[in-house]
Amino acid sequence: MKSNLKIPALLAAITFVLNHMTACADNVAPSAALSLAQTNGGVFSLNISNAGDQVWIIQSSSNLASWTTVETLKVFNGSYHRSYTNATGGNLFYRAFYNPANQNITDTTTNALSLPATSYNYSAPVLPASFSVNPILAEDNMPASNITTDAGATLGRVLFYDKRLSTNQSISCASCHQQAHGFADPRQFSVGYNGSIGTRHAMGLSNARWYQRQSFFWDERAATLEDQPLQPIQNPIEMGMTLDALTSRIAAEPFYTNLFTAAFGSPDITTNRIADALAQFVRSIVSTQSKYDIGVTNNFTNFTAQEYLGYQIFFGQVGNATCSVCHSTDNFVPTTTINNNGLEFPFVDLGVGGVTGIPQQNGLFKVPSLRNVELTAPYMHDGRFTNLDEVVAFYSTGVVNNPNLSPPLRAPGGGVLRLNLTTNQQAALVAFLKTLTDTNLVSNPALSDPFNYGN
Repeated sequence: MKSNLKIPALLAAITFVLNHMTACADNVAPSAALSLAQTNGGVFSLNISNAGDQVWIIQSSSNLASWTTVETLKVFNGSYHRSYTNATGGNLFYRAFYNPANQNITDTTTNALSLPATSYNYSAPVLPASFSVNPILAEDNMPASNITTDAGATLGRVLFYDKRLSTNQSISCASCHQQAHGFADPRQFSVGYNGSIGTRHAMGLSNARWYQRQSFFWDERAATLEDQPLQPIQNPIEMGMTLDALTSRIAAEPFYTNLFTAAFGSPDITTNRIADALAQFVRSIVSTQSKYDIGVTNNFTNFTAQEYLGYQIFFGQVGNATCSVCHSTDNFVPTTTINNNGLEFPFVDLGVGGVTGIPQQNGLFKVPSLRNVELTAPYMHDGRFTNLDEVVAFYSTGVVNNPNLSPPLRAPGGGVLRLNLTTNQQAALVAFLKTLTDTNLVSNPALSDPFNYGN
Protein backbone atom coordinates (compact mmCIF):
# COMPACT_ATOMS: atom_id res chain seq x y z
CA MET A 1 0.00 0.00 0.00
CA LYS A 2 1.20 3.48 -0.77
CA SER A 3 -0.37 6.62 0.63
CA ASN A 4 0.11 10.11 -0.78
CA LEU A 5 -1.35 12.82 1.41
CA LYS A 6 -1.82 16.53 0.83
CA ILE A 7 -4.17 17.82 3.54
CA PRO A 8 -3.43 21.28 4.97
CA ALA A 9 -3.47 21.57 8.76
CA LEU A 10 -1.25 22.48 11.67
CA LEU A 11 -0.80 19.02 13.14
CA ALA A 12 0.03 16.08 10.92
CA ALA A 13 0.25 12.40 11.55
CA ILE A 14 0.58 9.32 9.45
CA THR A 15 0.51 5.89 11.04
CA PHE A 16 1.54 2.68 9.39
CA VAL A 17 2.10 -0.89 10.53
CA LEU A 18 4.96 -3.06 9.39
CA ASN A 19 4.24 -6.38 7.71
CA HIS A 20 0.47 -5.82 7.44
CA MET A 21 0.78 -2.90 5.01
CA THR A 22 -2.05 -0.94 6.54
CA ALA A 23 -1.94 2.80 6.93
CA CYS A 24 -4.10 5.56 8.22
CA ALA A 25 -3.55 9.27 8.31
CA ASP A 26 -4.81 12.35 10.02
CA ASN A 27 -3.48 15.62 8.64
CA VAL A 28 -0.38 16.88 6.91
CA ALA A 29 1.58 20.00 7.74
CA PRO A 30 1.14 23.06 5.53
CA SER A 31 2.77 22.61 2.09
CA ALA A 32 3.85 19.07 2.98
CA ALA A 33 3.17 15.66 1.45
CA LEU A 34 3.96 12.22 2.87
CA SER A 35 4.18 8.87 1.17
CA LEU A 36 5.00 5.42 2.47
CA ALA A 37 5.68 2.06 0.90
CA GLN A 38 6.72 -1.34 2.19
CA THR A 39 9.69 -3.09 0.64
CA ASN A 40 10.99 -6.60 1.14
CA GLY A 41 11.77 -7.88 4.63
CA GLY A 42 9.32 -5.75 6.57
CA VAL A 43 11.01 -2.46 5.72
CA PHE A 44 8.92 0.68 5.35
CA SER A 45 10.15 3.71 3.45
CA LEU A 46 8.85 7.08 4.58
CA ASN A 47 9.20 10.04 2.23
CA ILE A 48 8.46 13.59 3.26
CA SER A 49 8.16 16.47 0.82
CA ASN A 50 8.11 19.71 2.74
CA ALA A 51 9.17 23.02 1.20
CA GLY A 52 9.11 24.61 4.65
CA ASP A 53 11.98 22.39 5.85
CA GLN A 54 10.16 21.59 9.07
CA VAL A 55 10.87 19.23 11.96
CA TRP A 56 9.05 15.89 12.10
CA ILE A 57 8.76 13.39 14.94
CA ILE A 58 8.87 9.65 14.21
CA GLN A 59 7.38 7.35 16.84
CA SER A 60 6.69 3.61 17.14
CA SER A 61 4.14 1.58 19.09
CA SER A 62 3.13 -2.03 19.46
CA ASN A 63 -0.41 -1.27 20.63
CA LEU A 64 -1.34 2.19 19.28
CA ALA A 65 -1.71 3.33 22.92
CA SER A 66 1.82 4.07 24.12
CA TRP A 67 4.31 5.62 21.72
CA THR A 68 8.12 5.81 21.79
CA THR A 69 10.02 8.45 19.87
CA VAL A 70 12.35 6.81 17.37
CA GLU A 71 13.87 10.04 16.13
CA THR A 72 13.19 13.70 15.57
CA LEU A 73 14.29 14.70 12.11
CA LYS A 74 14.46 17.88 10.10
CA VAL A 75 13.71 18.18 6.43
CA PHE A 76 16.49 19.83 4.46
CA ASN A 77 15.97 21.49 1.09
CA GLY A 78 12.44 20.24 0.69
CA SER A 79 12.58 16.46 1.02
CA TYR A 80 13.58 13.63 3.32
CA HIS A 81 13.65 9.85 3.13
CA ARG A 82 14.06 7.29 5.89
CA SER A 83 13.63 3.52 6.08
CA TYR A 84 12.45 1.68 9.20
CA THR A 85 12.76 -2.00 9.97
CA ASN A 86 10.76 -3.98 12.51
CA ALA A 87 13.35 -6.13 14.26
CA THR A 88 11.22 -6.92 17.32
CA GLY A 89 8.78 -9.41 15.78
CA GLY A 90 5.02 -9.02 15.67
CA ASN A 91 3.22 -5.93 14.54
CA LEU A 92 4.84 -2.58 15.02
CA PHE A 93 3.17 0.71 14.21
CA TYR A 94 4.98 3.89 13.20
CA ARG A 95 3.77 7.42 12.87
CA ALA A 96 5.32 10.62 11.59
CA PHE A 97 3.88 13.91 12.68
CA TYR A 98 4.61 17.58 12.52
CA ASN A 99 4.16 19.66 15.65
CA PRO A 100 4.47 23.44 15.28
CA ALA A 101 5.58 23.67 18.92
CA ASN A 102 8.56 21.38 18.35
CA GLN A 103 10.49 23.12 15.59
CA ASN A 104 13.73 23.29 17.53
CA ILE A 105 16.32 21.72 15.23
CA THR A 106 18.51 24.26 13.46
CA ASP A 107 20.25 23.88 10.13
CA THR A 108 23.91 23.39 10.88
CA THR A 109 26.68 22.51 8.46
CA THR A 110 26.93 19.07 10.04
CA ASN A 111 23.30 18.01 9.85
CA ALA A 112 22.09 19.93 6.79
CA LEU A 113 24.95 19.21 4.42
CA SER A 114 27.01 16.22 3.38
CA LEU A 115 30.36 17.92 2.88
CA PRO A 116 33.72 16.12 3.00
CA ALA A 117 36.09 16.74 5.90
CA THR A 118 38.65 18.00 3.40
CA SER A 119 37.24 20.25 0.71
CA TYR A 120 37.08 19.08 -2.87
CA ASN A 121 39.68 20.60 -5.15
CA TYR A 122 38.01 23.39 -7.06
CA SER A 123 40.87 25.89 -7.10
CA ALA A 124 43.47 23.86 -9.01
CA PRO A 125 41.79 21.39 -11.36
CA VAL A 126 44.06 19.13 -13.38
CA LEU A 127 43.81 20.45 -16.92
CA PRO A 128 45.29 19.35 -20.26
CA ALA A 129 48.43 21.22 -21.29
CA SER A 130 46.55 22.99 -24.08
CA PHE A 131 44.49 24.87 -21.50
CA SER A 132 47.51 26.82 -20.24
CA VAL A 133 48.42 28.33 -23.62
CA ASN A 134 46.60 30.27 -26.31
CA PRO A 135 44.08 30.07 -27.82
CA ILE A 136 42.37 28.38 -24.84
CA LEU A 137 44.18 30.53 -22.30
CA ALA A 138 42.60 33.60 -23.92
CA GLU A 139 39.16 32.03 -23.50
CA ASP A 140 39.46 31.91 -19.70
CA ASN A 141 36.94 34.41 -18.29
CA MET A 142 37.87 34.10 -14.60
CA PRO A 143 38.47 37.66 -13.33
CA ALA A 144 41.27 38.54 -10.93
CA SER A 145 38.60 39.90 -8.59
CA ASN A 146 36.91 36.50 -8.20
CA ILE A 147 39.50 33.74 -8.37
CA THR A 148 37.95 30.35 -7.63
CA THR A 149 38.84 28.96 -4.21
CA ASP A 150 37.86 25.67 -2.62
CA ALA A 151 35.77 27.44 0.02
CA GLY A 152 34.17 29.82 -2.47
CA ALA A 153 33.14 27.07 -4.88
CA THR A 154 31.87 24.96 -1.96
CA LEU A 155 29.60 27.83 -0.94
CA GLY A 156 28.57 28.23 -4.56
CA ARG A 157 27.75 24.53 -4.79
CA VAL A 158 25.42 24.77 -1.78
CA LEU A 159 23.73 27.87 -3.18
CA PHE A 160 23.40 26.24 -6.62
CA TYR A 161 21.33 23.40 -5.15
CA ASP A 162 19.46 25.42 -2.50
CA LYS A 163 15.74 25.82 -3.20
CA ARG A 164 15.62 28.77 -0.81
CA LEU A 165 16.74 30.85 -3.77
CA SER A 166 13.19 30.71 -5.17
CA THR A 167 10.20 32.46 -3.65
CA ASN A 168 8.28 29.35 -2.61
CA GLN A 169 11.41 27.24 -2.05
CA SER A 170 10.44 24.88 -4.85
CA ILE A 171 13.31 25.18 -7.33
CA SER A 172 17.03 25.81 -7.33
CA CYS A 173 19.59 26.64 -10.01
CA ALA A 174 20.10 22.89 -10.34
CA SER A 175 16.42 22.36 -11.15
CA CYS A 176 17.10 23.76 -14.62
CA HIS A 177 20.79 22.84 -14.85
CA GLN A 178 20.87 19.17 -13.96
CA GLN A 179 24.15 17.32 -13.48
CA ALA A 180 22.84 14.16 -15.16
CA HIS A 181 22.09 16.20 -18.27
CA GLY A 182 25.39 18.05 -18.56
CA PHE A 183 23.98 20.81 -16.32
CA ALA A 184 21.23 21.52 -18.87
CA ASP A 185 17.49 20.88 -18.73
CA PRO A 186 16.01 17.83 -20.51
CA ARG A 187 12.80 19.81 -21.00
CA GLN A 188 12.49 22.11 -24.00
CA PHE A 189 11.66 25.00 -21.69
CA SER A 190 12.23 25.14 -17.95
CA VAL A 191 9.41 25.49 -15.45
CA GLY A 192 9.53 28.35 -12.96
CA TYR A 193 8.62 28.44 -9.29
CA ASN A 194 4.94 29.09 -9.98
CA GLY A 195 4.58 26.72 -12.92
CA SER A 196 5.29 29.34 -15.58
CA ILE A 197 7.10 28.10 -18.68
CA GLY A 198 10.16 29.87 -20.03
CA THR A 199 10.83 30.75 -23.67
CA ARG A 200 14.40 29.46 -24.10
CA HIS A 201 16.16 26.21 -23.41
CA ALA A 202 18.50 26.13 -20.39
CA MET A 203 21.93 25.60 -21.92
CA GLY A 204 24.57 23.27 -20.52
CA LEU A 205 27.23 24.72 -18.24
CA SER A 206 30.20 22.49 -19.07
CA ASN A 207 33.40 24.55 -19.32
CA ALA A 208 31.57 27.86 -19.00
CA ARG A 209 34.85 29.19 -17.63
CA TRP A 210 36.26 29.23 -21.14
CA TYR A 211 34.33 31.71 -23.26
CA GLN A 212 36.35 34.60 -24.58
CA ARG A 213 33.38 36.91 -25.08
CA GLN A 214 32.67 36.45 -21.33
CA SER A 215 28.95 37.24 -21.71
CA PHE A 216 26.18 34.85 -20.67
CA PHE A 217 22.62 33.91 -21.57
CA TRP A 218 21.66 33.10 -25.14
CA ASP A 219 21.37 36.84 -25.89
CA GLU A 220 24.54 37.67 -23.90
CA ARG A 221 22.70 40.22 -21.77
CA ALA A 222 24.91 39.38 -18.75
CA ALA A 223 28.33 40.92 -19.26
CA THR A 224 30.09 38.39 -17.03
CA LEU A 225 29.43 35.15 -15.21
CA GLU A 226 29.30 37.20 -12.00
CA ASP A 227 26.44 39.24 -13.48
CA GLN A 228 24.48 36.18 -14.57
CA PRO A 229 23.25 34.38 -11.39
CA LEU A 230 21.15 37.15 -9.88
CA GLN A 231 19.03 37.55 -13.00
CA PRO A 232 17.14 34.21 -12.88
CA ILE A 233 16.81 34.58 -9.11
CA GLN A 234 14.92 37.86 -9.64
CA ASN A 235 13.09 36.81 -12.80
CA PRO A 236 9.31 36.72 -12.15
CA ILE A 237 8.93 33.61 -14.28
CA GLU A 238 11.95 31.69 -12.99
CA MET A 239 12.61 32.08 -9.25
CA GLY A 240 10.69 35.24 -8.34
CA MET A 241 12.86 36.57 -5.51
CA THR A 242 13.88 40.09 -4.55
CA LEU A 243 17.49 40.64 -3.55
CA ASP A 244 16.44 41.78 -0.08
CA ALA A 245 14.40 38.61 0.40
CA LEU A 246 17.31 36.56 -0.90
CA THR A 247 19.89 37.91 1.53
CA SER A 248 17.46 37.77 4.46
CA ARG A 249 16.56 34.15 3.80
CA ILE A 250 20.18 33.06 3.36
CA ALA A 251 21.27 34.98 6.46
CA ALA A 252 18.63 33.12 8.50
CA GLU A 253 20.38 29.80 7.90
CA PRO A 254 23.11 29.14 10.51
CA PHE A 255 25.24 26.95 8.24
CA TYR A 256 25.66 29.80 5.76
CA THR A 257 27.45 31.85 8.40
CA ASN A 258 30.29 29.33 8.41
CA LEU A 259 30.33 28.94 4.64
CA PHE A 260 30.48 32.68 3.93
CA THR A 261 33.19 33.16 6.56
CA ALA A 262 35.30 30.41 5.02
CA ALA A 263 34.81 31.77 1.51
CA PHE A 264 35.16 35.51 2.10
CA GLY A 265 36.70 35.95 5.54
CA SER A 266 33.59 37.30 7.27
CA PRO A 267 29.97 36.15 7.72
CA ASP A 268 28.50 39.11 5.83
CA ILE A 269 25.93 37.88 3.31
CA THR A 270 25.56 40.17 0.31
CA THR A 271 24.16 39.72 -3.17
CA ASN A 272 27.61 40.30 -4.68
CA ARG A 273 29.06 37.50 -2.58
CA ILE A 274 26.20 35.19 -3.53
CA ALA A 275 26.82 35.93 -7.22
CA ASP A 276 30.59 35.50 -6.86
CA ALA A 277 30.25 32.15 -5.11
CA LEU A 278 27.80 30.85 -7.71
CA ALA A 279 30.17 31.98 -10.48
CA GLN A 280 33.04 30.14 -8.79
CA PHE A 281 31.05 26.92 -8.67
CA VAL A 282 29.90 27.18 -12.29
CA ARG A 283 33.51 27.73 -13.38
CA SER A 284 34.33 24.51 -11.51
CA ILE A 285 32.09 22.48 -13.82
CA VAL A 286 35.09 21.37 -15.85
CA SER A 287 35.00 18.59 -18.41
CA THR A 288 38.34 17.23 -19.66
CA GLN A 289 37.99 13.44 -19.44
CA SER A 290 36.04 12.52 -22.55
CA LYS A 291 36.97 10.02 -25.25
CA TYR A 292 37.99 13.02 -27.33
CA ASP A 293 40.44 14.16 -24.65
CA ILE A 294 42.06 10.74 -24.65
CA GLY A 295 42.21 10.92 -28.43
CA VAL A 296 44.12 14.20 -28.31
CA THR A 297 46.91 12.39 -26.47
CA ASN A 298 47.14 9.33 -28.77
CA ASN A 299 46.39 10.76 -32.21
CA PHE A 300 42.82 9.45 -31.93
CA THR A 301 43.81 5.82 -32.18
CA ASN A 302 41.07 5.14 -29.60
CA PHE A 303 38.38 6.27 -32.08
CA THR A 304 36.32 3.90 -34.16
CA ALA A 305 36.43 4.34 -37.94
CA GLN A 306 33.03 6.01 -37.79
CA GLU A 307 34.07 8.40 -35.01
CA TYR A 308 37.23 9.35 -36.87
CA LEU A 309 35.31 10.04 -40.06
CA GLY A 310 33.09 12.32 -37.99
CA TYR A 311 36.21 14.01 -36.64
CA GLN A 312 37.43 14.63 -40.19
CA ILE A 313 34.06 16.04 -41.24
CA PHE A 314 33.86 18.30 -38.18
CA PHE A 315 37.30 19.78 -38.82
CA GLY A 316 36.82 20.15 -42.56
CA GLN A 317 39.22 17.41 -43.64
CA VAL A 318 36.38 15.60 -45.45
CA GLY A 319 33.63 17.50 -47.23
CA ASN A 320 32.85 21.20 -46.83
CA ALA A 321 31.86 21.44 -43.16
CA THR A 322 32.90 24.53 -41.20
CA CYS A 323 31.83 23.25 -37.75
CA SER A 324 35.18 24.00 -36.13
CA VAL A 325 35.04 27.68 -37.10
CA CYS A 326 32.22 28.35 -34.64
CA HIS A 327 33.19 25.50 -32.28
CA SER A 328 36.94 25.97 -32.11
CA THR A 329 39.71 24.77 -29.79
CA ASP A 330 39.36 21.77 -27.50
CA ASN A 331 36.57 23.64 -25.71
CA PHE A 332 34.47 23.82 -28.89
CA VAL A 333 33.44 27.45 -28.44
CA PRO A 334 33.89 30.51 -30.68
CA THR A 335 36.62 33.01 -30.01
CA THR A 336 35.40 36.58 -30.37
CA THR A 337 32.42 36.04 -32.66
CA ILE A 338 28.73 35.60 -32.02
CA ASN A 339 26.73 33.83 -34.67
CA ASN A 340 23.53 33.30 -36.57
CA ASN A 341 23.26 29.70 -37.74
CA GLY A 342 20.31 30.05 -40.09
CA LEU A 343 17.59 28.53 -37.96
CA GLU A 344 14.82 30.71 -39.36
CA PHE A 345 13.77 33.82 -41.18
CA PRO A 346 11.83 35.94 -40.37
CA PHE A 347 13.22 35.84 -36.84
CA VAL A 348 10.88 34.64 -34.12
CA ASP A 349 13.42 35.39 -31.38
CA LEU A 350 15.68 38.38 -32.03
CA GLY A 351 18.43 37.10 -29.73
CA VAL A 352 21.19 39.66 -29.20
CA GLY A 353 19.35 42.14 -31.40
CA GLY A 354 16.44 42.06 -28.99
CA VAL A 355 18.78 43.41 -26.31
CA THR A 356 20.84 45.87 -28.34
CA GLY A 357 18.21 47.04 -30.81
CA ILE A 358 20.74 46.68 -33.64
CA PRO A 359 19.11 45.05 -36.70
CA GLN A 360 22.38 43.46 -37.79
CA GLN A 361 22.38 41.49 -34.53
CA ASN A 362 18.89 40.05 -34.91
CA GLY A 363 18.96 36.27 -34.73
CA LEU A 364 22.45 36.14 -33.22
CA PHE A 365 22.93 33.87 -30.21
CA LYS A 366 25.67 32.75 -27.86
CA VAL A 367 27.37 29.51 -28.88
CA PRO A 368 27.80 27.25 -25.83
CA SER A 369 30.52 24.63 -25.65
CA LEU A 370 29.80 21.34 -27.38
CA ARG A 371 31.34 19.42 -24.50
CA ASN A 372 28.81 16.87 -23.21
CA VAL A 373 26.47 17.86 -26.02
CA GLU A 374 25.13 14.30 -26.08
CA LEU A 375 23.67 14.96 -22.61
CA THR A 376 22.17 18.40 -23.14
CA ALA A 377 19.23 17.69 -25.47
CA PRO A 378 17.07 19.32 -26.69
CA TYR A 379 19.13 21.69 -28.82
CA MET A 380 19.29 25.31 -29.94
CA HIS A 381 18.09 28.33 -27.97
CA ASP A 382 14.49 27.21 -28.39
CA GLY A 383 15.07 23.49 -27.95
CA ARG A 384 13.57 22.77 -31.36
CA PHE A 385 15.73 19.71 -32.06
CA THR A 386 15.22 16.69 -29.84
CA ASN A 387 18.41 14.79 -30.73
CA LEU A 388 21.79 15.15 -32.41
CA ASP A 389 20.60 13.43 -35.56
CA GLU A 390 18.13 16.27 -36.12
CA VAL A 391 20.84 18.86 -35.49
CA VAL A 392 23.21 17.32 -38.03
CA ALA A 393 20.39 16.89 -40.54
CA PHE A 394 19.62 20.61 -40.18
CA TYR A 395 23.18 21.63 -40.98
CA SER A 396 23.20 19.14 -43.85
CA THR A 397 20.10 20.41 -45.67
CA GLY A 398 18.09 22.88 -43.56
CA VAL A 399 20.11 26.06 -43.02
CA VAL A 400 17.91 29.08 -43.84
CA ASN A 401 19.29 32.10 -45.65
CA ASN A 402 18.88 35.44 -43.88
CA PRO A 403 20.62 38.84 -43.86
CA ASN A 404 22.56 38.06 -40.66
CA LEU A 405 23.71 34.53 -41.49
CA SER A 406 27.24 34.04 -40.19
CA PRO A 407 30.09 33.93 -42.74
CA PRO A 408 31.06 30.28 -42.05
CA LEU A 409 27.62 29.30 -43.39
CA ARG A 410 27.94 31.44 -46.51
CA ALA A 411 28.80 29.64 -49.73
CA PRO A 412 31.08 31.26 -52.29
CA GLY A 413 29.01 33.78 -54.19
CA GLY A 414 26.79 34.63 -51.22
CA GLY A 415 24.47 31.65 -51.05
CA VAL A 416 23.94 29.27 -48.17
CA LEU A 417 26.52 26.63 -47.29
CA ARG A 418 24.73 23.38 -46.55
CA LEU A 419 26.83 20.31 -45.82
CA ASN A 420 24.80 17.89 -47.96
CA LEU A 421 26.09 14.91 -46.02
CA THR A 422 25.30 11.33 -46.89
CA THR A 423 23.42 9.21 -44.37
CA ASN A 424 26.68 7.54 -43.33
CA GLN A 425 28.44 10.88 -42.97
CA GLN A 426 25.65 12.27 -40.81
CA ALA A 427 25.88 9.21 -38.54
CA ALA A 428 29.65 9.64 -38.38
CA LEU A 429 29.36 13.29 -37.34
CA VAL A 430 26.90 12.35 -34.58
CA ALA A 431 29.29 9.61 -33.43
CA PHE A 432 32.10 12.14 -33.18
CA LEU A 433 29.98 14.57 -31.17
CA LYS A 434 29.32 11.78 -28.69
CA THR A 435 33.06 11.42 -28.08
CA LEU A 436 32.81 14.78 -26.29
CA THR A 437 30.80 13.15 -23.50
CA ASP A 438 32.56 13.09 -20.13
CA THR A 439 30.86 10.51 -17.93
CA ASN A 440 32.96 11.63 -14.97
CA LEU A 441 31.16 14.97 -15.01
CA VAL A 442 27.73 13.48 -14.31
CA SER A 443 29.03 11.34 -11.44
CA ASN A 444 31.49 13.78 -9.87
CA PRO A 445 30.48 14.19 -6.19
CA ALA A 446 32.17 17.60 -6.05
CA LEU A 447 29.49 18.85 -8.43
CA SER A 448 26.51 17.03 -6.91
CA ASP A 449 23.73 18.07 -4.55
CA PRO A 450 25.33 18.54 -1.09
CA PHE A 451 22.14 18.53 1.02
CA ASN A 452 21.31 15.79 3.52
CA TYR A 453 18.09 14.05 2.51
CA GLY A 454 18.24 11.17 5.00
CA ASN A 455 19.19 7.70 3.84
